[in-house]
Amino acid sequence: MRMTDMMMASHVADMEDVGEWITRLIDGDGVITAAELATFAEEQEFSDSQVADLQQLLEERGVELLAAAPVNANSKDVVGASAPSSSKGATRTQTSDPLQMYLKEIGRVPLLTAAQEIALAQAYEAGDAAAKQRMIEANLRLVVSIAKHYRNQGLPFLDLIQEGTIGLVRAVEKFDWRRGFKFSTYATWWIRQAVARGLADKGRTIRMPVHVVDKLNRIGRTERRLTSEFGREPTVEEIAFELELPIEEVEQVRGAMQTPMSLDRAVGDDDDSELGQFIADENAVAPEDVAGETDRQDMLRRVLSSLSYRERRVLELRYGLNGEHPRTLDEVGREFSVTRERIRQIENQSLRKLESLGEAQGLRSPAA
Repeated sequence: MRMTDMMMASHVADMEDVGEWITRLIDGDGVITAAELATFAEEQEFSDSQVADLQQLLEERGVELLAAAPVNANSKDVVGASAPSSSKGATRTQTSDPLQMYLKEIGRVPLLTAAQEIALAQAYEAGDAAAKQRMIEANLRLVVSIAKHYRNQGLPFLDLIQEGTIGLVRAVEKFDWRRGFKFSTYATWWIRQAVARGLADKGRTIRMPVHVVDKLNRIGRTERRLTSEFGREPTVEEIAFELELPIEEVEQVRGAMQTPMSLDRAVGDDDDSELGQFIADENAVAPEDVAGETDRQDMLRRVLSSLSYRERRVLELRYGLNGEHPRTLDEVGREFSVTRERIRQIENQSLRKLESLGEAQGLRSPAA
């Protein structure tokens, strides 16, 4: 759709004429820039609410809204300029942007009539691969129209189009023309499923089930709509009421909307700083506790050194002082080949010796 074509609609007075203008957009390359839309709205003296309605109508009809008009490197026009070309036969300038090139390319393919769809479906059923390719190419704009509803959810727009195209291919292969349905109606389900599955499989670090992704999308759309209606962010209760879902389920699904963040992510301009370096370990032992425990271990080793080897070893085995599992009297007795009663005597004797040492008093209380 050229700007000169838009100027032909400069005296549009009602939404019926606006609908005709949109139809020409769809029959053209199926795209419009924000600058062109602003110029058209200004010519029609639309209010802000009417502009919003027009944008919604464009979105529903599958017209792609681009941020700015692409320009050729040799063009003298300013990027984003809204002035139309004076040449009636002027064409949209060339661009190296892959998305815009793709949209322009698929915009050249004419749409199919119902009779053509049936004829091509019959031909493909008979083994004509070219008929399948023709049906796919003629419906790529439908893929773009559906894929744009899934933007900003973790995958680039071109990747969404690619996933949707996979669904379109599957729809062509499965389409039964005898049922009398329009192909676009049938293909829409396959395309949506393919895009949703692509988002679930590739759009997040942690894969989420497709049905959860669908709920996320429903909640997100409802939240945006209620925000527009209320002029504020809706509460969880209001979203749950609108969707007829339990509040707990809405809260749980909204919690899954949070995007995982890598601990290795660089922080600030310093590439040497990572996010993980700034997150405290809640299970880490406080430095003062580590220092106190080290002092107690040193003191324990000093007081145990005053005992004989047998006395020291009996205490180590009975209380697990070297990180070992505490032993019973019978287990220690078997190691020294003596009775359990003898081990009890050695243990009591060793403890009395330690109690007589003034330095050992500090072991009774960690605060000492």
